[in-house]
Amino acid sequence: MSSPYCRLSSLISFNCSESAGKYTTAFLSGVGCTSCWTRCVRVSDVVDIYQREFLALRERLHSAEQENLRRSKELNLVLEEIKRAIAEKQALRDINRTWSSLSEETRLKLWNVTSSKNVLQLPSIFHHLPHLLNREDSLQPAVHLGQGRTGVSIVMGVPSVKREVHSYLTDTLSSLMSELSAAEKDDCVIVVLIAEADQQYASSVADNLKSLFPAEIQSGLLEVISPSVHFYPDFSRLRESFGDPKERVRWRTKQNLDYCFLMMYAQSKGTYYVQLEDDIVARPNYFTTMKNFALQQPSEDWMILEFSQLGFIGKMFKSLDLSLIVEFMLMFYKDKPIDWLLDHIMWVKVCNPEKDAKHCDRQKANLRIRFKPSLFQHVGTHSSLAGKIQKLKDKDFGKQTLHKGHANPLAEVTTSLKTYQHFTLEKAYLGEDFFWAFTPVAGDFIRIRFFTPVRIERFFFRSGNIEHPGDKLFNTSVEVLPFDNIQADKEALTEGRDKTPKYQRTEDGFIRIGMFQNGIAEGEVDPTFGPLEAMRLSVMTDSPVWVILSEIFIKKAE
Repeated sequence: MSSPYCRLSSLISFNCSESAGKYTTAFLSGVGCTSCWTRCVRVSDVVDIYQREFLALRERLHSAEQENLRRSKELNLVLEEIKRAIAEKQALRDINRTWSSLSEETRLKLWNVTSSKNVLQLPSIFHHLPHLLNREDSLQPAVHLGQGRTGVSIVMGVPSVKREVHSYLTDTLSSLMSELSAAEKDDCVIVVLIAEADQQYASSVADNLKSLFPAEIQSGLLEVISPSVHFYPDFSRLRESFGDPKERVRWRTKQNLDYCFLMMYAQSKGTYYVQLEDDIVARPNYFTTMKNFALQQPSEDWMILEFSQLGFIGKMFKSLDLSLIVEFMLMFYKDKPIDWLLDHIMWVKVCNPEKDAKHCDRQKANLRIRFKPSLFQHVGTHSSLAGKIQKLKDKDFGKQTLHKGHANPLAEVTTSLKTYQHFTLEKAYLGEDFFWAFTPVAGDFIRIRFFTPVRIERFFFRSGNIEHPGDKLFNTSVEVLPFDNIQADKEALTEGRDKTPKYQRTEDGFIRIGMFQNGIAEGEVDPTFGPLEAMRLSVMTDSPVWVILSEIFIKKAE
């Protein structure tokens, strides 16, 4: 007799599923129910196993497909990066050629897009001089001598260019620095801008200044710079204006850019900036006079303090104002000369278009203040503009003393030089006038023979004067003749255990104790020489210019 469970099972339909389809057992008979159930259960287990494996396989295939898609995307990104890198490398390789083929307007737009993520763009020097974008070093000085001194009261800017006839630069620097005290030298910087694109010329001028003023460069008083050859734009495209020929338009345009370069370099160095030229002379005490005048102004509303009425000479600005001035000049550097642009700046700041010209002049007078007498005088006659003779003189400078007299020991003075007119050596020694002679040659001399042997403590000789600063003595020695030559040989001419020569002796017995530097010879006389019979200035090489001896000072020992 079958069990109740088997009889019930016969009424139930069993589904034994496989992956290929579904198989249904019909009504199971009660007979053999147990074995049928066993077979059905086994088939069902096998089907479940296959189902699970199939599902797992399908999941793995799906995962593999997703992984392949992900890796394919990554490979595509890497491939794009490689392509981009190759393209950028090629672009960098050709950038100078492709960049130069673009118009300045297009280059400026590209620079605006790439230089900032901001929507608003601020104007800069590149808007006015877009060619500067061609080279990274276009705003870097090509020549730079000096110590980079900062924190001074006054920075003096001296632009200099190549002149066809005569250069006044060294005379100008000698005048500026000779009138400074030791304390004043520590409180200022003189920056010379060699404003020439010819780098060979700029380097030669810098080397010459380095040899003439080594102490001043080493101390930080003097700096020499020159703009990059890529700083200047193409001047051939300038249009003529105000009746000026193209060459004069080019000259004044370049001059404006020279001033801008110098001001940009100098503005962080000191409190005030003074614009000078390379063909001037300075009054004694000019530095302290300028500084005190600036500090004594009742308000800070002034824009320009003028210490000369000529052109752009002796114009003082607050360093904080230089950015505004440079930006204004850059906007109109091709249109007008610098003195007009300065006047326009002040007009924009204080003049009311509804008022008359007199009212405007009164307002500008509060910004532009004159100091009298003038502290600088223009001495050059050959302009930096080729062929132009410029005899401008500042009447407010006044008549300056062309010589300085001293009470010197009684002596007979003689010279091999040919005297010009009434400017004799005797008058110069007595302090009545200066000595002026034609061009010296090697072997020429000026001799001072004392009436009685005298002990000399120190000496000072100055060549050139304020009207003819270039008429100096070059490569000229100062020599003395001791009264007792034998004793001088014992005491002064040798030193040390090896008795090496301390001074050079000439064939005729004079002892060389000094040389002219920048037109001046000064020093002390070794007391072991004893009383001197004579002193002599000996010219060692031919000179290219006439000579003036404007000061002779021989101080007797006490």
